[in-house]
Amino acid sequence: MAAALRLAVAATCALFLATACQGLQVGYYKKSCPRVEHIVRAEVKKFVYKNAGVGAGLIRMFFHDCFVQGCDGSVLLDPTPANPQPEKLSPPSFPSLRGFEVIDAAKDAVEKACPGTVSCADIVAFAARDAAYFLSRFYVKIDMPAGRLDGRVSRASEALANLPPLVFNVTDLVGRFAAKGLDAEDMVVLSGAHTVGRAHCSSFVPDRLAAPSDIYAGFASVLRRRCPANPTPGNDPAVNQDLVTPYALDNQYYKNVLAHKVLFTSDAALLTAPATARMVRDNAYIPGWWEDKFKAAFVKMSRVEVKTGKQGEIRKNCRVINHDHPHRHY
Repeated sequence: MAAALRLAVAATCALFLATACQGLQVGYYKKSCPRVEHIVRAEVKKFVYKNAGVGAGLIRMFFHDCFVQGCDGSVLLDPTPANPQPEKLSPPSFPSLRGFEVIDAAKDAVEKACPGTVSCADIVAFAARDAAYFLSRFYVKIDMPAGRLDGRVSRASEALANLPPLVFNVTDLVGRFAAKGLDAEDMVVLSGAHTVGRAHCSSFVPDRLAAPSDIYAGFASVLRRRCPANPTPGNDPAVNQDLVTPYALDNQYYKNVLAHKVLFTSDAALLTAPATARMVRDNAYIPGWWEDKFKAAFVKMSRVEVKTGKQGEIRKNCRVINHDHPHRHY
């Protein structure tokens, strides 16, 4: 019987390729650290209830982590003399990526309960899931599988090569997501996370405000009032990505796309192909449609290039690799 079961599992893995069989499972820590998900959720709640923007940061952090070296906590690694330019210092992430202090607090609390048991990569996944739960007013409930290991490689250059730039057109976006095993619908659905959080003016000025632009004139006027014509590191304010429901994870983003009230070229690009434009309309107008799709796409992304076995470790401190691998962090 056991042999037959092993064969069935192997056949399933062959059918769905590596992404379905990375050893991840819901309730992975049920025996080794039964309270881990409660502990992480309690820490996330503390921070998100003080500042909803931190929740948006945690969701974005998970995306940045998974797209560079897979979902392995590599986005958390601090610079060292041997590796002065890790992912977190790359232009797509620095200085805008936030929420690192939440992961530190969650890791500290988890280590007290279950030393050396839970990876930082899984804590990032749980924290992003919990942020989505709180920002959606408890509507987006995701069963997050776990069992990821922490990576030892973190390079800013790989963030630039793997994260989709905000100026991408729809063809480029589909290609960049496909490289991670995610399809066009996953891309459209995950873009919906732009319904929360803020963006620095430099991320869309002057490109999106220069004529000609598809951006709605009234929205452009609001942005021109809030943003300098030429943002600099010393003068680069942040604006909410969704002016209608800025602190709610909901489907308002898609209504904004249809109304031409979005910040990035990559947001507006979703209307430039018939298939993705139809997805935008469905997400905007069918109640509950986007939330259900988002849950599935979020879990699918959580399985990207997961590290297992000797490929990874369980870090003691999320910001540094374990010292028994002194030469494996660059």
